[in-house]
Amino acid sequence: MKKANALFAFMLLSACVTQEELITQDIEQAVRDFIEVRELPEANEMRTSNSDNWDKIDQNFILYEARKKYYLIEFTRRCYELDQYPVVPDQRRSANTVSARFDTIRGCRIAKMFSLTEGEVEELREIGESPGSRN
Repeated sequence: MKKANALFAFMLLSACVTQEELITQDIEQAVRDFIEVRELPEANEMRTSNSDNWDKIDQNFILYEARKKYYLIEFTRRCYELDQYPVVPDQRRSANTVSARFDTIRGCRIAKMFSLTEGEVEELREIGESPGSRN
């Protein structure tokens, strides 16, 4: 009986992880579709300051506001460090400039950066949110 309960609990946990992974994949694909449909312009670098803001979309993408300009940042891998630490650019090539493909944020290499308008930022914030999830 104990083995059956343990097996059931394991299957239940496995199903939860799979569901979470599916949601993450859906969000990631929705952002990729957004980039393609909107034909977002890719940026090579952005100027940063101490008053920058950011919003996490998932472990692959963040919205970054630097000096009143908005960027969608894509990482080369899932950046789990976003959940544990504040997002701070690791400036490497220049004191106030972060470059795509060369620099990192929280140790996660930036694959691409896309320039955004305020309207596009609002649309991207809505991706993955269910109705009523905002308070």
